[in-house]
Amino acid sequence: MQKQRAFVTGATSGIGQAIALALHAAGMDVMATGRNAAALDGLAARGLRTRALDLGDVAALPAALQAALADFAPDVLVNNAGMVAPPGNFCDMAEGDIHRSIATNLTQALLVTHAIAPGMRARGSGHIFFTGSIAGHTPYPNMAVYAATKAALGGFAQSLRLDLSSAGVRVTEIVAGRVESPLYKDVLSPVARAAMYANQGAAQPADVAAMVLAVLALPAHANVGRFDILPTRQPVTAQVPAAGKAD
Repeated sequence: MQKQRAFVTGATSGIGQAIALALHAAGMDVMATGRNAAALDGLAARGLRTRALDLGDVAALPAALQAALADFAPDVLVNNAGMVAPPGNFCDMAEGDIHRSIATNLTQALLVTHAIAPGMRARGSGHIFFTGSIAGHTPYPNMAVYAATKAALGGFAQSLRLDLSSAGVRVTEIVAGRVESPLYKDVLSPVARAAMYANQGAAQPADVAAMVLAVLALPAHANVGRFDILPTRQPVTAQVPAAGKAD
């Protein structure tokens, strides 16, 4: 019997890497994608397939996906790749960061899904995940564009679920609260990041991966349209400091 196949974007660190490794440990044939060559080599050494993909280059993405998927038909797609621009007031945001955020957090996920979902529909099975955020469902200061991309991704996921439900394809939005991951490592200082994650104020990537496995384990007739995973000790909306500030 052929192993189930999974395609995971943004798999070189954080949530994506945890999910890719969990799916591999569960016996799936996993193709992990990302831009970090050293991290991809590390995943390959652990038995995963790897593919270098720059998902932010949306003009070149369709051809790159066609090559990556030429002999690989995923049963599971995890749209995890994303980025955060330096947090701050929208009026002060660089225009390039606006375009890059939309391309990396939203457009590429639609293009990756467009390359894979038709095959799932034709086969009458499959499961598509999107790593969203509570920032897409509640107001956040300093994160206006990020919140907009995650809100759009959530809306797309829920509508896609309706488009694919009659074909037996499941769709799940992962609504993550604060997760301790490298997401902010290039835009916030170590002190600011430490303050964000202090006092058990963050879930871990492995926690998200465990939930993905639990959802996949449900019988085919049951679909979790969305699950929220939050730190137990996060009773209010987590605040993200502006870039370069510790408060």
